[in-house]
Amino acid sequence: MTSTVEPPAPDDVDNQHTDDNGGGVPADLPAIYLGSDAEAIRALTTAVAAGVLPDVYVSGGQLTHLSRVSGQASTDAGSADQPLPTAAEPLSVSSLAFLLAHHTYCYRVRKEEKTEASPSKTTLAAVLSHRYWPGVRPLLGIVGSPVLRPDGTLLQTTGYDPATGLYYAPKISVPPIPAEPTADQVAEARQFILGALLRDFPFVDTADKANHVGLLLAPILRPYLRCLTPFGLISATTQSSGKTLLAEILGYLYGSKTLVWRKGDDAELEKSITSALHASAPIMLWDNIAEGGIVASAVLAQLLTSPEWSARMLGSSGAGFSATNDRLWLATGNNIRLGGDMATRTVLVRLDPNDPHPDQRDQSGFGIPHLDTWLKSPENRVTVLRHLLILVMDWIGAGAPRSGHMMRQFTSWAQATGGVLAHHGIDGFLDNLAEVREADDDNAEWVAFLARWYEINGSEPLSARRLRMQAEIDIVDGRPVDRFEGAFLTDDLGRAPSAKSLGRTLTGHVGRWHGQHVLRSGMDSHANARVFWVEQRAG
Repeated sequence: MTSTVEPPAPDDVDNQHTDDNGGGVPADLPAIYLGSDAEAIRALTTAVAAGVLPDVYVSGGQLTHLSRVSGQASTDAGSADQPLPTAAEPLSVSSLAFLLAHHTYCYRVRKEEKTEASPSKTTLAAVLSHRYWPGVRPLLGIVGSPVLRPDGTLLQTTGYDPATGLYYAPKISVPPIPAEPTADQVAEARQFILGALLRDFPFVDTADKANHVGLLLAPILRPYLRCLTPFGLISATTQSSGKTLLAEILGYLYGSKTLVWRKGDDAELEKSITSALHASAPIMLWDNIAEGGIVASAVLAQLLTSPEWSARMLGSSGAGFSATNDRLWLATGNNIRLGGDMATRTVLVRLDPNDPHPDQRDQSGFGIPHLDTWLKSPENRVTVLRHLLILVMDWIGAGAPRSGHMMRQFTSWAQATGGVLAHHGIDGFLDNLAEVREADDDNAEWVAFLARWYEINGSEPLSARRLRMQAEIDIVDGRPVDRFEGAFLTDDLGRAPSAKSLGRTLTGHVGRWHGQHVLRSGMDSHANARVFWVEQRAG
């Protein structure tokens, strides 16, 4: 007894009307007979799969509803950290009941008369438990600016894009971008980005400016490349250098969410990431990490190299949450260091104003004076986006040439971005990898440790116990002598580890080069114990 009526256009609830039969039955709404719970589950599943609910999509097997949210600040209000104008929320029992009440006519029959009814919570929960919805359009994400499709065309029409599964909800309205920009348009775009927008930031080297242009292009290129993007670290020598403003440019253009960094608390970081991925902002920013802080997290390192993020949902007992890792993760701070496996996952942008009072610089001669205020104007943000998009489309028109850059799981991104920048004569991209390694505190500690180990022992095999004994302070001529000169490995409390702990730590670094030295390991058959030795690179 279920009708198969085409769903109405997603009008406002207030504009819906009733028919003239006096029964209060909404006109032109699909009728769904509920019957028993089993009948209702089948009828509702069929109706939802047929598309009776407007703006409902499926993401990872879960029904999701797109809607606007009242009370949010306008996207033109001049803040980089603002939500996109459209939000995606997984359907709950209550939200499904709301949509059914406004876009369908659910009824039961009593004494041969139709009576409008709402499905039971059990029925609604059963419908939502279904994971296969072949008739519902897949939603892979929401974007707030034009992006490049996998076929090289530009998504710039508001609404759902079947070719990509993306929903374009613009933060600001961008005029159509030509598929084949003219030479004058390309030259103007290059001049604006390098000669105006970024001209007056105190980049340490050309690599730092090129790297930041690469980060600016990342949200546009990502749907085209369908690959992971590395961590962006903007580190300055002092306050008021412009590091936050560099990050805010991306937020103004694409939408961002500011997160809180808690040093050494991976459990809290996991919760923060999970919560952030419920939002639609494509830029995730840890702004102003404590001066001299170390970004070292196994959770963050795993996130950056994982296409999918999975975690237990906050406030639940075992319920799982998963989301596509399609965001750009950034951090800013003064003299920030790296640790763990972060160095090979990071694009570094360094600023050094070489000025005791950089906040007092005269901006009258800047390419764009008071850029922070200038970016608050929607028209100005359109200007920036338009120039970036023109650079990308000109690169596509040239055949999308790639560079030869290699970067762990981010090689596809590095080669495409390097190709865009090389095509436009922007030099230095990823040329500061040596500086990234220097910012890696863990690697620096191992470089010093292995170098001193080799100086003391050469390539002689040692057990962890014998090596640990060398960390002890000797008394020579009545004076304490540290054979490792402070380079021996220490734990979080600054103490040399036990022999057992040292052995586990050494095993984790076997075969890994640190500077000019590499750690090797083998078994001593006579002592039936594992031994370690250091080899030095020839030349």
